[in-house]
Amino acid sequence: MTHTGSVGGRERLRLFCALRLPERAVAALERWQAAELRGGRIVPADHLHVTLAFLGSRPAADLDSVSEALRDAARDAGEIAFSARRYRETRSVGMVVLEDETEEAGPLAERLFDRLEALGVYERERRPWLPHVTVLRFRARPRLEPPVPELGRFSPSDAAVYSSALRPSGAQYEVLESVPLGG
Repeated sequence: MTHTGSVGGRERLRLFCALRLPERAVAALERWQAAELRGGRIVPADHLHVTLAFLGSRPAADLDSVSEALRDAARDAGEIAFSARRYRETRSVGMVVLEDETEEAGPLAERLFDRLEALGVYERERRPWLPHVTVLRFRARPRLEPPVPELGRFSPSDAAVYSSALRPSGAQYEVLESVPLGG
């Protein structure tokens, strides 16, 4: 676990909260990406996650309260299990949409949204939360129709607060705080 105290000195952080994937799901997605995806930049294995909330650029001083909000929301989580439902493209990304098998991930996301909104660090999106893993980034939509990856049923390993630093080579993610799911 990375502790929030290790972030000193930076004035602003680009933050998001996400569920981290177990190694076997990451490995299966990595094989599927190599075999099925083209026409863009494949998201690297260490960047595969299920975003709960993207907060954008925040003062570094917000990190402790964001971590506490995630910890509080995750504490009440029951067993979360996902399976791959379909591949979908938006204007700039390809994603694997997930089925919330136990219907526990959605309530976790809602608890997190409530806590982050109460802190004044997040504004809930108008569209409903959609559990997914971004697997491809592109400028021109490749209009792929790959088969759904064979991930089986899997559970996230934990939840985390990430920082995302934009670089010419793409975003660089760093886990700043990880929290267990459930009591």
